[in-house]
Amino acid sequence: MGRDESFGWRIEQVVARHIGGTLPPERDRPLALSPIPSWLENVAFHLVWVLVAVNLAGTAFGFYYYIPQLDETPLLMWPIVPVSPLATMYIGLSLAAWRLGYKGRLAQVLHVLAFVGCLKYGLWTGVVQSFIEESATIELWLWQFLIWSHLGMAIEAFLVTRYARFSLSAVLVGVGWYVFNDLLDYFVPVFDGPHHTWLNVLLVDGEQATPSPAFELVAGCAVGLTLLAAVLSLWAWRAVETSPE
Repeated sequence: MGRDESFGWRIEQVVARHIGGTLPPERDRPLALSPIPSWLENVAFHLVWVLVAVNLAGTAFGFYYYIPQLDETPLLMWPIVPVSPLATMYIGLSLAAWRLGYKGRLAQVLHVLAFVGCLKYGLWTGVVQSFIEESATIELWLWQFLIWSHLGMAIEAFLVTRYARFSLSAVLVGVGWYVFNDLLDYFVPVFDGPHHTWLNVLLVDGEQATPSPAFELVAGCAVGLTLLAAVLSLWAWRAVETSPE
């Protein structure tokens, strides 16, 4: 079956007829940087403003979810704590910047923050909620929502590699920000830290306790995903920068 005859491409053609809009050019990216089928990427880019709205709505819900923790967190540390809402905000702004044609160094940093943040915390939340967190203490609908919405974040992260051209400086700044997050979340307790996301599995007598075997698993997962995202970001820098416009 040819590309234009497949079910996925038929969906893309229907969406394109009703919505239209320009698409970023397809790039010769390795599978590790482009696991999303091209037709589905195209559908996402046709519906880019819907994606922007969904991500910003997710940001609003995420900040609401973090209210109890933010109430007990020094204001200076607020940019560290609500990691998933910030990641959805970054990718919402990244997609908007692409559609509006904004480029430059700040846009490149925004794209890296979006890619790394959605990939890292999308996978981190899926793994932690599925295999580490005590899910019985969370309402079933919320537990399922947390898993699937965050896996969606991880998938949409790869949209960024279609339209963004990472610079090495942007990768260093973006990845550096998430390394800094890990340090304050798990290794350097400043301003009443650590500042990792509250988890029921870490509760001891009603308090978030560290260290513990569960804490080490959570921290190890975060650090490992930061390393994975860093490698993929550098790969994207090399692969995308050497590809034709």
